[in-house]
Amino acid sequence: MTTKYDECTWDEIREYTKENRVALIPVGTLEDHGYHLPINTDVIIPKTILEKVTEAMPEKTILLPEVVHGYSPHHMDFPGSTYLRYDQFVEHLLSITSALAHHGFTKMYILNGHGSNESLCTIAQQETNRRNKDVVCMNSFYLTSPESLKLIQQIRKSDYPGGMGHACELETSLMLAIRPDLVKMDKAVKEIDYPKDIGADFYMDWADGSLKYMPWWSEISWSGVQGDPTVASAETGKILLEQAVNEAMKRVNVIQHIERGKRVDRH
Repeated sequence: MTTKYDECTWDEIREYTKENRVALIPVGTLEDHGYHLPINTDVIIPKTILEKVTEAMPEKTILLPEVVHGYSPHHMDFPGSTYLRYDQFVEHLLSITSALAHHGFTKMYILNGHGSNESLCTIAQQETNRRNKDVVCMNSFYLTSPESLKLIQQIRKSDYPGGMGHACELETSLMLAIRPDLVKMDKAVKEIDYPKDIGADFYMDWADGSLKYMPWWSEISWSGVQGDPTVASAETGKILLEQAVNEAMKRVNVIQHIERGKRVDRH
């Protein structure tokens, strides 16, 4: 049975802090996802993954409400997109982790579902650990382990690189497996307009090239899509969702067993 933080009483929370539970924090944003996916796609996916983790690990985890607003100012040319400024976003995450630490939680996992949140989630994680000497906070994007990336390459039908960028085969497949009622496949379009690699490891896919570039999203996409959602399927989504859950469970186990070392000022 899933333990949801916001559905607990305060005295239940007090007891859960004594059980070394990992506090799970799903993070996303609201932004365009083509004509065929809802603007909360980046929220639904990490939330669903962590819900399934808590179902599988009910005694080890507690699930916080999802962080809906992320860092996506480059999407503001598309109606519906919202964002927090980069510093506001980091401070928002730090407010959450600081409150958890204050109440006695020492293990935290931030699972991110939006690419441009990634570096900011890492800053929030590092600051959380720096400010709280007993806390182990970690963060990751989903489906990024070596096993996950290998699986993606094995089952994908879209072009590589480029077919899995945004509102793409991967995200659309996951949404078909999670919330098919929100997917309008008849409106899905293939659009791969990210600038071509000119020899400097410069491309967009699920694992991007190492040279990063993010202009206004409307400069590189007409529909909001980067990739090929037309080849997505619920079957692919179910395989990817199962892998994403297994990946997250392994990470929870790591977090639960990691203990902080002793800080030594060497001045």
